[in-house]
Amino acid sequence: MSFVADSRITLAEIAEEAGTSVATVSKVLNGRPGVSDTQRSRISRLLTDNGYHRRGANLRSPARLIDVVVRGIDTQWSSKILVGAEEEAATMGIGIVVTVTHGRTLGNRRWLSALAQRHTDGLVLVVSRLNQGMDAELARLRIPYVLVDPIGTTTVSVPVVGASNYAGGRAATEHLLGLGHRRIGVITGDPDLACSQERVDGYRAALGRAGIPVDPTLIRIGNFLTQGGHDKALELLRLPDPPTAIFAGSDMQAYGVYQAAKQLGLRIPDDLSVVGFDDVDMCKWLNPQLTTIHQPIEEMAREATRILMSLAYRGITPLRPKVEMATSLIVRESTARLH
Repeated sequence: MSFVADSRITLAEIAEEAGTSVATVSKVLNGRPGVSDTQRSRISRLLTDNGYHRRGANLRSPARLIDVVVRGIDTQWSSKILVGAEEEAATMGIGIVVTVTHGRTLGNRRWLSALAQRHTDGLVLVVSRLNQGMDAELARLRIPYVLVDPIGTTTVSVPVVGASNYAGGRAATEHLLGLGHRRIGVITGDPDLACSQERVDGYRAALGRAGIPVDPTLIRIGNFLTQGGHDKALELLRLPDPPTAIFAGSDMQAYGVYQAAKQLGLRIPDDLSVVGFDDVDMCKWLNPQLTTIHQPIEEMAREATRILMSLAYRGITPLRPKVEMATSLIVRESTARLH
C-alpha cells in the first residue's frame, strides 16, 4: 500500500515532533501493532493534520465529526458515556454530535439525510434500536459504526463494546446470598437489551449454584429509571412473602427502591438490603451509600470511540469484534446480614 501527503512535512519531521522514530510513525501510518494507545493517538493526529492518508483506501474525506447516539442525556450513566466519548475523540481533534433517541428506532430518512449532509465520519450507537435495512444504508453512505450495549442480536461484522453483565449479576446475587438472604428480588431493565437479560441470567445462575429455586414472582421487568425501580419495588415489597433483598438493574432503579422502602416504612439495610448496578456518582450521595456493581462506563465509551476512529480514519478493523469489560462488586452501606 502506498501513501501520499498533501503537505511537505516529512515522516522524519513528524517523528521528531512526536518524540519517536520514523519506524514507529510508519507503524501507525500502516495500521500495524506495537505502538501504545497514547503514542498512536498523538502520531495519528499529527499525520491527519499534515494530510497523510492511504492512496486508494476506502476512507472518507475527514469531516472530523462523529455522532454519539444515546437514549437520553438525563442520567449520570449517559453523562459518563458522553464524557468518555468526547475526551477520546478530542485526542485526535475530532468533534462529536449528540443525538438523543428517547427510545425511538433509528434510521428514518430525515436522520440519515442529516448524517449525509454533515458528512459525519462514523457513529457510536449506545443502547440504540436500528431500523431494518439501516446496515445497508450506512454501508452505502460509507459510515462505519460501533455499538455500546446493543439491543437484540448483532451481525458479527459490527464492533460491540459492553460490560461483563452476566458476571456482575452473579456477583451481586452471590453477595446477598453470602449475607444469608434467600428471598432475593430482581428488577430488570428493558428485556430487549442484552445487558438486562445477562444480568438476570447471572442472578439465576447464582441462585442455582446455591441450590435455591428461582421464584418467578421475585423477577420484575421494568426499565433502568428511578420511577421503574420505585414501582416494581412496591410490587415486590407488597407480596405476601416479600424479599429481604433486591438487586436492581441500575443505580437509578436502586434509588427508586430506596423511595419505595421509605414509603413503606422499611429501613435500608436493617429491613431490606439493596444492590445496584453501574456505580455512578449518586451511589455515594445516597443515605445509606449504595452497594453496587461497578462497570467502567467512561472506558466503554472511550474504547468504542477508539475503535470507530480506527475504522473511520485509518480503515483498521478491530481484531476482536466484541469487547467485554470487567465488572466488580463495590460494597458500601446498603447491604447487611439477614437477622
